[in-house]
Amino acid sequence: MNTEFVEALEEIEREKGISKEVIFEALESALISSYKKNFGSSQNVEVVIDTDTGRVNVYAKKTIVDQVEDTLLEISIDEAKNIDDKYQIGDIASIEITPKNFGRIAAQTAKQVVIQRIKDAERDVIFDEFINRENEIITGTVQRISKNNIYIDLGKTEGILPPMEQIEGEIYGQGDRIKLFILEVKKTTKGPQIILSRSHPGLVKRLFELEVPEIQEGIVDIYAISREAGSRTKLAVYSKDSNVDPVGACVGFKGGRVKAIVEELNGEKIDIIIWSKDIEEFVANSLSPSKVIKVEIDKKNKSALVVVPDYQLSLAIGKEGQNARLAAKLTSWKIDIKSESQYDKELGS
Repeated sequence: MNTEFVEALEEIEREKGISKEVIFEALESALISSYKKNFGSSQNVEVVIDTDTGRVNVYAKKTIVDQVEDTLLEISIDEAKNIDDKYQIGDIASIEITPKNFGRIAAQTAKQVVIQRIKDAERDVIFDEFINRENEIITGTVQRISKNNIYIDLGKTEGILPPMEQIEGEIYGQGDRIKLFILEVKKTTKGPQIILSRSHPGLVKRLFELEVPEIQEGIVDIYAISREAGSRTKLAVYSKDSNVDPVGACVGFKGGRVKAIVEELNGEKIDIIIWSKDIEEFVANSLSPSKVIKVEIDKKNKSALVVVPDYQLSLAIGKEGQNARLAAKLTSWKIDIKSESQYDKELGS
């Protein structure tokens, strides 16, 4: 290695932000391994790199003893005194043993270490960027599909959409551009792993934030979301300004805003309801689009009995109980639904 190599490291330090000292430390460690691999693994060696010239020296570290039993690890006091007369028994002597062709090995090792350090630094930059974007929305391009995992091109790196985070029935084609929720960013030996989701309720929340200016401005807030991805979502919203209708703001002119979100989610139904501090009102609203006659609250058990018109019972419960299930998840209350005639019959009995 030479001064050109040192200058190259200084350039890397400026461009990539990788400390020259960090590379030298990693290089010294790698050169010890290279030396032991090529010239003998039993010795205790130290590699010293001159950070100004790039010159590499290898030193054997030997304990100074009176009687030598292991020539690889020990040196006699007489021999040590020939190197430096200040040496005493018990000291560690450094004896230069740099092989003639070690410069070539050093150059090859240096190249590998530098390439690896640049890769590591670039991975760290990507990790730092994406770890701060967890729970955000991102647009990516479907790159490839392998073992039901969808690999998404995110520009600087690749994300993974695992089977359990996909929307059931949704078909992903290579080259498709889709919006995704950044679920988790992990640091692995192969670099950052970015786990994406299409089924997380957070995706719907972020889509509304993108589409509805009143949410961005903090006038309208999303109180809660319950979702069965690919089928139906319930969204509870409220307004901090009495002059702004939160449902109207989310739906948009001629339904334009919600329509854009439904299209992004490939036809998933979205019920937008008004959140209320009054739990009876909130529970009643949560069963939209069904009408509700009355709500009886049991605060102790956090459960609600809801009475609906007879002809609305199946609508209130929903297909396979979905509407009632999503309403319960949205409100965090147990909901028992009865038709008006069932309720009257139980009342009369």
